[in-house]
Amino acid sequence: MSGHRIVEHEEWVEARRALLAREKEFTRVRDELGRQRRELPWERVENEYVFDGEDGEVTLADLFLGRSQLVVYHFMFGPDDDAGCKSCSFWADSFNPNVIHLNARDVSFVAISRAPLEKLLAYRERMGWSFEWVSSAGSDFNFDYGVSFTPDDRSSPVYNYGSLSPGIQDREGMSVFFQDEDGEVFHTYSSYARGIDLLNTAYNYLDLVPKGRNEGDRGQSWVRRRDEY
Repeated sequence: MSGHRIVEHEEWVEARRALLAREKEFTRVRDELGRQRRELPWERVENEYVFDGEDGEVTLADLFLGRSQLVVYHFMFGPDDDAGCKSCSFWADSFNPNVIHLNARDVSFVAISRAPLEKLLAYRERMGWSFEWVSSAGSDFNFDYGVSFTPDDRSSPVYNYGSLSPGIQDREGMSVFFQDEDGEVFHTYSSYARGIDLLNTAYNYLDLVPKGRNEGDRGQSWVRRRDEY
């Protein structure tokens, strides 16, 4: 960083204005992508998924809590794991402050993992979170929505719409659902891998600073759970 170009104020403002034009272009493209995302066709959820929640068994429809829209974060926490994925935990540190604002816009939020509920709740308490978290143990939900895989699938390009091999049994992602006035539930959107970057508040800050994410080819090897730094 010591060799970075240093200029006078007027030249800095000129360079910043040039970048502002690119940023505005990106904003317009992002807005258009958002419009196209909202216009995607929907698919009806045919299966009656049942999850383990703090107050007993709940269905996918129950997770809407009377709202019409639901965001699901697919949190990597397998049945045999002792703790949640450190990278998913990095993402989850952004969730709590946003839930109240999502609720105000007719959106409910939940994290879903395959680990038993008691493990999820114990880990949630350790991390100081309070967002809704349910277990999909015994359900095909994770497999049906592209974040859990059979041993035969792990080396095949079956993750992220056939663009990646998962490598491991569970991967990260998010899905969106809509419930109409008749109670029918529809799957409207899912995203995986780098597609969920926007859900990570810290990364959005890091993208603004001089060193950026500074990860090189080591990915998220630097990430620790919030109580392990």
